[in-house]
Amino acid sequence: MEHKAPSMDKLNVNKLGQHIQKLRQDRDMSLSQLAQTAGIAKSNLSRIEQGNGNPTVDTIWRLAIQLNVPFSALIHPISGSIEERDIEIRLIDHGTDNPPVDIYWMSCAPRTEHKAEGHSCGTTETVSVISGHLEVGALDDAKLLSAGEAHTFHADQPHVYRSGENGATVMMTIVYPKDKA
Repeated sequence: MEHKAPSMDKLNVNKLGQHIQKLRQDRDMSLSQLAQTAGIAKSNLSRIEQGNGNPTVDTIWRLAIQLNVPFSALIHPISGSIEERDIEIRLIDHGTDNPPVDIYWMSCAPRTEHKAEGHSCGTTETVSVISGHLEVGALDDAKLLSAGEAHTFHADQPHVYRSGENGATVMMTIVYPKDKA
């Protein structure tokens, strides 16, 4: 499913772009290096960093993986939620312990299917359904959940979120690998 770009106001787009640029520069990565490893066009990354782009959630995830930071480390300067056509995501808490743990609230419109790329190696995700029904998990092992149910899976492989006829509201807990330092 092709997703339209998240809707963010100009201030949040600028904050996101500046933050991505700072993280990239802190890692001594060139614009070309990050764009190539994240699988996006250099011109698109340049526009994002200048506050003129509007990346999809998948693009933000790919950048986070290549910058070796949790997704929340990229979006925490953004106030409010990130919305795509059928999904709305809001960061609830950005953990700073070791391992890093992030919590998100997510709402999926009825009959939404969102396929996510794998996150960094060793990442797990627990999805707890608040309302509606959601099929979630690895592409070959997704579980259908109802309100009050949860599923934990390895999120370092491609996975899917599929909402039912009435949509779904969920809490996601993402646990990143422990830093060995």
